[in-house]
Amino acid sequence: MRLTPGDLVRDHTVYSCVMGSRAFGLATGASDTDRRGVFLAPTPLFWGFAKPPTHVEGPADEQFSWELERFCELALRANPNILECLHSPLVEHIDATGRELLALRGAFLSREVHRTFTRYALGQRKKLAADVRQYGAPRWKHAMHLLRLMASCRDLLRTGELVIDVGDAREPLLAVKRGEVAWPEIERRMSRVADEAEEAAARTPLPPEPDTARVGDFLFRVRRESALRPGRPAAAP
Repeated sequence: MRLTPGDLVRDHTVYSCVMGSRAFGLATGASDTDRRGVFLAPTPLFWGFAKPPTHVEGPADEQFSWELERFCELALRANPNILECLHSPLVEHIDATGRELLALRGAFLSREVHRTFTRYALGQRKKLAADVRQYGAPRWKHAMHLLRLMASCRDLLRTGELVIDVGDAREPLLAVKRGEVAWPEIERRMSRVADEAEEAAARTPLPPEPDTARVGDFLFRVRRESALRPGRPAAAP
C-alpha cells in the first residue's frame, strides 16, 4: 500500500501539540486551535526516487506537520516557530520517539537564538510600521504576538530555558491586541525588550552552538530502527 501525506500524519506522528494563542496563554473565546506535529517517515520510503514530504499541511484545518529530519534541521538553526513547538505545554500525542525528541530540547538551544529571534522580530516590526504608515494603525494581534516573542527570547537568553506561556503578561498583551495601547508606546516596549535581550545575550548560560552530534545520533538511531522493522511500505506519491 502506498502512503499518502495524510497517512504519514495519521499513522506515523511521533509528537503533536497545540500552538498559537492557546499554548501562549493568550486564548480568548474566538481563538482558533492551531495544531503542529512531527512525523517519522518509514526509512524505506527514502530508498526510492520519490522521497517522502518534508512537511504536510493538514489533513485537519489549522494543522501542520514536519518530517522528523526537517524538524530537527530547523530546530538546530534556532527557528523560533520550531523551538516553540518543542516547548508547547499542550501536548496532544507523543510516543517513545516523541519523548526522546522532547528529552533533546536542550540540545537545540544555543546563543544562535538571539540572532534568529531578533532577525524575525525586526522583519515583523518593519511590517507593523508599514501598516501604521499606510493605514494609521498596526495589526494589533500581530503586535501582541511580536511583543510576546521578543520577551520570550529575552527570558530564554537570561535563564537558558524557553517558556512560551506568558503568565502574568496575559492582560497587558491582550490590551495590545484590543488596540488599547498606542503604537508609540508599543514601539517603546519593543525597544526596551530588545535592549534587555541584547544585555542578556552578553552573559547568557546558553552554549555557543547546539549539540548537533547528539541530535544526529538520535536521528540515525530512529532511522535505523525504522529500517529494521518488518514490512516495508511503498513510496509515498
